[in-house]
Amino acid sequence: MTTASTPAPTRPAPTAPTTTAAGRILALGRAEATLLLRNRSALFIAVALPLLMIGALRGVLDQQADKLAGLDLDAALVNGVVGFVLMFVVYYNLTSAYVARRNELVLKRLRTGEAGDLEILAGTAVPAVVLGLLMCVLVAVGGAVMLHLPGPANPLLIVAGLALALVLLIALAALSSTFTKTVESAGITTLPLMLVTQFGSGLLVPLEAMSDRVADLCRLLPATPAFELIRLGWFGTDGSGPATGFAGTWAEAAPHLAVGTLWTAVAVWATLRVFRWEPRR
Repeated sequence: MTTASTPAPTRPAPTAPTTTAAGRILALGRAEATLLLRNRSALFIAVALPLLMIGALRGVLDQQADKLAGLDLDAALVNGVVGFVLMFVVYYNLTSAYVARRNELVLKRLRTGEAGDLEILAGTAVPAVVLGLLMCVLVAVGGAVMLHLPGPANPLLIVAGLALALVLLIALAALSSTFTKTVESAGITTLPLMLVTQFGSGLLVPLEAMSDRVADLCRLLPATPAFELIRLGWFGTDGSGPATGFAGTWAEAAPHLAVGTLWTAVAVWATLRVFRWEPRR
């Protein structure tokens, strides 16, 4: 008499990872957004402070317009406000976020999971980037309606300028966090770059108000090319010549694209080399 043999249990086939790089970045971004919304002081600095600077910036530019004939006050104002938004919302706010997550050992724990280093840095930056872009759109729409500004001369250059600015400022925020021990000291460690950018990248003092030699040096600063691309893409000129159309803006944009790309590549490379994932002991 024979009995039927019991079939051997089959092992389930291995499954591929269920998450993607984009999914991991968005998941980290949602978690970071929740923390940002709970931190009222960080949210105030990110949202209210740049908008409060509009009045002060308008007064500074009015004084310069009286001394400099031909200064496009509205163009300088919009460019300055967009620059302030990106510096405060992305650079300063993100520096504090990296320091806080490092000191809480969040970054160290994240490195033990599936997410790579760039994914962790990018995911942490998602809320700051989204908030910064939304505020830039608000400034652009408000400027177009209230100041009757013309339509963009080259929207592609605006996108290129914003992309360069965002990647550069994320990398610079990560670098600044390396030298920042606590969240409270972020205001000190970020101050040098904030001041250099405000006074040297055309935010408070338009480059056309400087001497040619000083303006040429300021155009080589890290953030200047990105801001110049945004201004060139909207108004058809970076202030160094008369406004041109879509085709003419590309020739003027070439030096800014080259310098901005170089600075961004150097900043990303330096970030990957020296970024601290754990608190100092």
